[in-house]
Amino acid sequence: MTRRSIRFWYLIHKWTGLVSTGFLLMLCLTGLPLIFHDEIDALLGEDYEASLAGPASAADGLPLDAILARALEQRPGEVPLFMAFSQDSPLITVTTGPAPDAPGEAMTLLFLDRSTGEALGPAPTGGVMDFLLTLHTDLFLGLPGMLFLGAMGFLFVAALVSGMVLYVPFMRRLAFGTLREPRNRRVRTLDRHNLVGVVTLGWALVVGLTGVINALADPLTESWRDGELARMTARYAEQPQLDPARYGSLDAAMQSAQAALPGRSPQFIGFPGGAWSTPQHYAIFFQGDRPLTQNLLTPALVDARSGALVDARAMPLANQALMLSKPLHFGDYGGLALKLIWAAMTLLTIWVLWTGLALWLRRGSGQVDRRVEEIATGAIAGRRQELAA
Repeated sequence: MTRRSIRFWYLIHKWTGLVSTGFLLMLCLTGLPLIFHDEIDALLGEDYEASLAGPASAADGLPLDAILARALEQRPGEVPLFMAFSQDSPLITVTTGPAPDAPGEAMTLLFLDRSTGEALGPAPTGGVMDFLLTLHTDLFLGLPGMLFLGAMGFLFVAALVSGMVLYVPFMRRLAFGTLREPRNRRVRTLDRHNLVGVVTLGWALVVGLTGVINALADPLTESWRDGELARMTARYAEQPQLDPARYGSLDAAMQSAQAALPGRSPQFIGFPGGAWSTPQHYAIFFQGDRPLTQNLLTPALVDARSGALVDARAMPLANQALMLSKPLHFGDYGGLALKLIWAAMTLLTIWVLWTGLALWLRRGSGQVDRRVEEIATGAIAGRRQELAA
């Protein structure tokens, strides 16, 4: 590499890192407990699943019609809007509202045990984990906050790539992993910063890229709902709203959809009249049967009166990438062992970010020229450069 190209990549690495470091430290610190959100929720008593024992399948337990009836008993005068399933326990959630097109603030989320039909009560509100999740995803600013953090994630990826580009010529005279311990404090910190950065590079790229994709979750989801799903439901959009009293059997609707989509498990049902269905149909969303693909959704449209399957379509590629990015980002699809690896990598990343900031704060005059020369000549730089540092 020429000194001119080294200078270019060094400035990219320096400024992308500096601009994003503060926000990345916040994301790492809030993301660390979110890796263990299931375990923390159970410890705080905010996880209904932890207290349930029974079949760990969305297909087992009491009939769906019976569960829906139990839920509506708790909210007399309201209608069902959504029903969602857990793949790890008999927990079922039912969302109700005063009308099929009720706004979010008018909805009530109820929890039920499918194995017994017991009502577990409404969803807990607030809590530490909800606070951390909102801070981590959008800084309490909604979509603008999500997009801003997505931009910080993009800068993080740019810092990682530029750091790798610079590391190759910098270490060409030394074996991989060499630490120049006899040298001064700046050199020792720099070597450790570089080594830990390279060791965590692959993981950091995955988390950074999936974080950028997750920042686009709302626009991509709305695009899917207003595009592919809208085309799927367009010919039924002008039909009159079906009276909830005339809704047919949920179990019959589920049976006909599962017959056409074998090997998939239901994730949630959208009832007629909502944003995810039509005035006359149940929209049943199925997910993959593996931990990494369980967020890949396939919607099935089922006539709410007869229970007959009308249509089923796979998600567009962009939304598939979004759904795959979520478990990859938090590392919560491979059990406790994978969570511990994600936590260890997060701690190392915090250390890399902090040491990078410390190196910048301890910079001297002519820092850019010195670093460019050091990289251009390799890690074994002249003693004069070290003394000048």
